Amino acid sequence: MSRMLQITLVIAVSTTAALSAGLAPLTPQSPEELTSRFNAARNAANERIEAIIAIPNDQRTFENTINAIDDMHAHFDRDGNMLAWMAYVHPDSNMRDVARGIEQTWQNWYVDLGKNEPLYEAVRAYTDTNPELSGEQARLLEFVLRDYRRAGMDLTPEERAALTAIEKRMNELTIEFDRNILDDDSRLLLSAEELKGMPEDYIAGLERVGDMYSLGMDYPTSLPVLDHCPSAETRQKMWLSRRNRATTNHTVLQELIKLRARQAQLLGYQHASDYENEIRMSGNARVVEDFYAKLRPLLAKKAAQDYELLVKAKREATGDEKATIHPWDFGYWMERVRERDYNVDSNLVREYFPFATVRDGLFEITQHLYGLEYRAIEPPADAPLWHEDVEYFEVVDRETETVLGEFFMDMYPREGKYGHAAQWPIVPRKQWADNSVQRPVAGLVCNFPKPQGDRPSLLTHDQTETFFHEFGHCLHTLLTESNTARFSGTSVQRDFVEAPSQMFEAWVWSTETLPLLSGHYETGEPLPRDLLERMIAAKTLCSGMLDQAQVWLGSIDQAYHTSADGEIDQDAIAMELTEACTMFDPVEQTCFQCAFGHLTGYQGGYYGYLWSRVFAEDMAQRFKGLGMLSPEAGRYYRDKVLARGGTDDASTLIRDYLGREPDMSAYIRSIGLEPGDSASSNP
Repeated sequence: MSRMLQITLVIAVSTTAALSAGLAPLTPQSPEELTSRFNAARNAANERIEAIIAIPNDQRTFENTINAIDDMHAHFDRDGNMLAWMAYVHPDSNMRDVARGIEQTWQNWYVDLGKNEPLYEAVRAYTDTNPELSGEQARLLEFVLRDYRRAGMDLTPEERAALTAIEKRMNELTIEFDRNILDDDSRLLLSAEELKGMPEDYIAGLERVGDMYSLGMDYPTSLPVLDHCPSAETRQKMWLSRRNRATTNHTVLQELIKLRARQAQLLGYQHASDYENEIRMSGNARVVEDFYAKLRPLLAKKAAQDYELLVKAKREATGDEKATIHPWDFGYWMERVRERDYNVDSNLVREYFPFATVRDGLFEITQHLYGLEYRAIEPPADAPLWHEDVEYFEVVDRETETVLGEFFMDMYPREGKYGHAAQWPIVPRKQWADNSVQRPVAGLVCNFPKPQGDRPSLLTHDQTETFFHEFGHCLHTLLTESNTARFSGTSVQRDFVEAPSQMFEAWVWSTETLPLLSGHYETGEPLPRDLLERMIAAKTLCSGMLDQAQVWLGSIDQAYHTSADGEIDQDAIAMELTEACTMFDPVEQTCFQCAFGHLTGYQGGYYGYLWSRVFAEDMAQRFKGLGMLSPEAGRYYRDKVLARGGTDDASTLIRDYLGREPDMSAYIRSIGLEPGDSASSNP
């Protein structure tokens, strides 16, 4: 459809003093300020804990004990998250280093908090009154008790001391692992001849070192080489460079995996995966393996078709009847098949997705669907944001005129910045005892191509999809209506958290919505209808091989974390599972896991991306039936899923939203197959 939907992006500037309004804390302006603010927040948290402990046991109530603990977390998260986040986004290396130190101090503080015996006894004293609770209050008490058990409060003092040492060392290693990825400055020097055939605007944006070009490993620089450089040797060099980043993490990861196994053993679990997944939808590693067992034959069937298609294309183009597809060939030949069979040139498509147009279209769609307005915020002059590229907005409910929250967008790569795409919940929603509300704040980080001269940032369609995915997380954070910080927004089971964001990817594949977020960067003309339809027709191109890669990553994660003692051979596992899970032969002397950032935070849980996608495809069917721009569908989804955050189990949310048990039919169709007998099986 044309851009006839008249919803204006609100660009009025708000000059609200963010800190006094209880929304985003101001950006720290120096390492000293960062440290002092964190120390003040930690001291305040400790004072709140002591106040809870000091209450006589016969005077304990839900509000002064259990909810007071949630209050403490809400305050500390509000005051501390912005400070710790600077480790991932601040351009100054000194600020990043100080923020990393704060992050480690904070994580160690949480380890000690989970083993604070006087506070635990206060919780037990309240629990012993057999309170009659329901809803979110009952769930909060249940989770607090569960957390204490998982923190080792049922262990002997000696065992708890050992567990404390293990967990603090794990925190140290986790931060070191992430830092090594962030600080990796791998560069690949290539000649003009090696880059022959790459688009002129791409070459113009590269850094020169004498007669050579110096290429970093960030997505806007490295991925175009893999997708579009005609030289197989150049693609191989880039692929190997990307697969050998942050190699110092090899020993870090080895120790971390052993410690996770030891932690699980001390707490009575068979291995780390069972410990991690106990609190997720899956419940344990066996269910994860059963899920993959259902997917593998489906994906193998589609992947075999994909591989045959790419091999045939390569053989026809090169005249080599024995040619095979190597990992560094995959993206290149997939793009050539896309051009040949669907007449879709990804570089041409980019011209229709300038960042500002995509952003305004995404804003337009979400404001319409969910009854919102986004208003640009000007930060105080004495506390500017951490970088000039950052945009800052508040979110207003159009019906009630209530400010719901705020979000930051930091969208372009730079040295030292987090190198992938992610959303951080900076401030959780919290309803205080006086019924006032601490409103949520989200931080959105991507790494899209920067504007060059008069040429704006142009996104690939994949990058547009990434933008929608991360903004789906952002909406999950901002539209929550939970009363407790514990269940605010994305504080859901980890293997469900990707579903709302993955569902939102459907909007970049719809003929109803693509015209709203595209327009040629020079003429403003919308994406031609015939090109749009060809892009949609090519949606399942190589879907089997792409999702096999997800199974491969998830299987490696499971193999690392289902070892009882953590004594594993990282590289051998990766090699073996390459053969078992993909169409490729393993490549020696690579250690991709050293830069596999999901091994911290998602450990034992990477399967959640495909697990969630099954739900996401199923959930999107309601919008496809009522219309991708249906406010009725948007309101229903906002109320049934986004607003509820983690106040119910994800399985309950999904059944309530769907009105039935979920199944895999929509997912199977999404990869270009028809459902078989397994389609009715639950994930």
